[in-house]
Amino acid sequence: MTVVGVIGGSGVYDLDGLTGTRWERIESPFGAVSDALLRGELDGVPFVFLPRHGRGHTLSPGAIDYRANIDAMKRAGVTDLLSVSACGSLREALAPGTFVLVDQFVDRTRRPKTFFERGVVAHVSMADPVCPRLHEALAVAGDEAGVPLVRGGTYLAMEGPQFSTRAESELYRSWGCDVIGMTNLPEAQLAREAELCYASVAMVTDYDCWHPQEADVEVADIVRVLTDNATRGRALVRAATPHLDGRATPCPAGCDRVLDSAVITPPEARDPAVVARLDAVAGRVLGPRPPGPD
Repeated sequence: MTVVGVIGGSGVYDLDGLTGTRWERIESPFGAVSDALLRGELDGVPFVFLPRHGRGHTLSPGAIDYRANIDAMKRAGVTDLLSVSACGSLREALAPGTFVLVDQFVDRTRRPKTFFERGVVAHVSMADPVCPRLHEALAVAGDEAGVPLVRGGTYLAMEGPQFSTRAESELYRSWGCDVIGMTNLPEAQLAREAELCYASVAMVTDYDCWHPQEADVEVADIVRVLTDNATRGRALVRAATPHLDGRATPCPAGCDRVLDSAVITPPEARDPAVVARLDAVAGRVLGPRPPGPD
């Protein structure tokens, strides 16, 4: 069964057509989830939303527990995960208000970025970090909803919470990056490890600080653009959801089977406590949760 999950800002989850809504708090063994999860149905499709920064935007990008968030979405039964986030533009053609369907990432963060550290080790491929099926569904939905999208782009994930220096902005442009933000990594990496199909919509709010004719980025400017972006983001999510219903199983791109050949620690060497903690993320390949003490 398809369960569509969305991680994004507060302006995105106020969706027309979302019915049967309820907030549900899910505990994660990896830490504190950003907030309760908003459950409901969108056009008959089970739907789960998680405010990435918490309601009221109380968590900075570096304070978000990305592992807990992805683990909670997996525990909630999410199969298809859409990331919706604000970003800066590193390209003249990507003006504020542009939506980019990101398909590559460059990581400049210093955050925990794997579920597999000690006790159970796994190595997944990030060569193609976005599910092509979700990417295509978003592209089709953009046409239907009248939301223009740029297909393909490289997202530079910075640590933040400060914005770039001018030298950094120019460096990232020279690397061929297209947009810059603070949240898509390690989110995409963890979604891959959790065998979730994942796609990202980066909503441009500003030109960072490299553009000679544009003012340097300020929060007040971002908020003004965010309001319009959120309206179109909601329209995009609603239009995409029916295209994700009745998903092919298994995923044609193999997103839901990446751990088949990724776990390198043999069964006899695996730490039972770690296996237990990974019950949602990797229980499919690690086996059932070991029984606890009576």
